[in-house]
Amino acid sequence: MILCADIGGSYIDFAEADHSHELAHRQRQPTPTSDLDAFVSVLNSMAASYPAAVPLHMAIAGVCAPDTGRTFTANIPCVNDVPLRELLTQRLGRRVLVVNDAHCFALSEAMQGAGKGHDIVFGIILGTGVGGGLIIHGRPVIGRDGLGGEWGHGPFIAQDAGGDGIPCLPCQCGQSGCLDTIGGARGIERLHYHLSGKEIHARALLADWLSGDASAHRTVDVWLDRMSAGLAMVANVTGASIMPVGGGLAHQVELIGALDLKVRSRILRQQDAALVVPGCLPADSGLIGASWLKD
Repeated sequence: MILCADIGGSYIDFAEADHSHELAHRQRQPTPTSDLDAFVSVLNSMAASYPAAVPLHMAIAGVCAPDTGRTFTANIPCVNDVPLRELLTQRLGRRVLVVNDAHCFALSEAMQGAGKGHDIVFGIILGTGVGGGLIIHGRPVIGRDGLGGEWGHGPFIAQDAGGDGIPCLPCQCGQSGCLDTIGGARGIERLHYHLSGKEIHARALLADWLSGDASAHRTVDVWLDRMSAGLAMVANVTGASIMPVGGGLAHQVELIGALDLKVRSRILRQQDAALVVPGCLPADSGLIGASWLKD
């Protein structure tokens, strides 16, 4: 048995997983975001009825750097810059693993979802922003700093690219021109405002796109051009044969289908089967992915 927790900025989801990674005895509690003692206390209360020999594997909306053990997250400030794995191991009296939730999403899809049977899986997050995780032979490639799979950052959009309608925007990471600035739901809204001067929610924008609106088509065409270029590079570098998508935009089936066709037209190998596909396990990916983690 393994205990699993999915730590978000609003709630902590908790469950036990058996040898077949089936989830049971699920619990949910609000996440104490500003009080570290309260945060530890909630986890302790959720795990209290289980023997100390049962480990706790956690997916968190943030980065846990393997080289320092410290956690960095925007939504849960009480654990920011805290050696969370070490702290929880001591305070809970059980072995603890802590991994970014995007890696857990990718791992869940690789082991039980759309990527099952594939040796190399790259999980894509298209939510509020852009994220990802690389799985090779069932193991996440995390990197020393915990940032493996972060394909949304880097100066991908050049400063002089404004002539083709693509804004080179400042990113929260400190750079400019990152795909994260236009890639997620808020990003495609930002891109549409830049191109049309109109503010519109991503869901409404995509509905307009499907109905044939010219302004929405221009925005989505620009979005597909840049995002497919980034993902084609990821596919070439990693050799991933499947790229499941999670996050809010994963529910936009037509958009993901259009992105898949564009990516496959730009990669070096020819692939008839879909490459970029909606994930199969988005609701439980944190818990399921955590259950598959290994030291």
